[in-house]
Amino acid sequence: MTSRQQFAPVPSTRAPASASTTEDTIMHSYEQVLAHRRMQEMQEEAQRVSRAHRLYRARKAALRAERAARRAARLSASV
Repeated sequence: MTSRQQFAPVPSTRAPASASTTEDTIMHSYEQVLAHRRMQEMQEEAQRVSRAHRLYRARKAALRAERAARRAARLSASV
């Protein structure tokens, strides 16, 4: 085998470099859009959970205040 035969270029089955670069750019753009949308969904979910937790704490505080008011009224009535 001569050195020319040994280092002869192998025919490529890939698309031309410009097409591949374009496809890579498009795929990268799709991935960025999908990642951005997923991040938005996760942020919205975190906000919903935060609101739900604040509402839970507010209801709990209201119940505590209501019980304290009833307790104070009972103590006042017993005096």
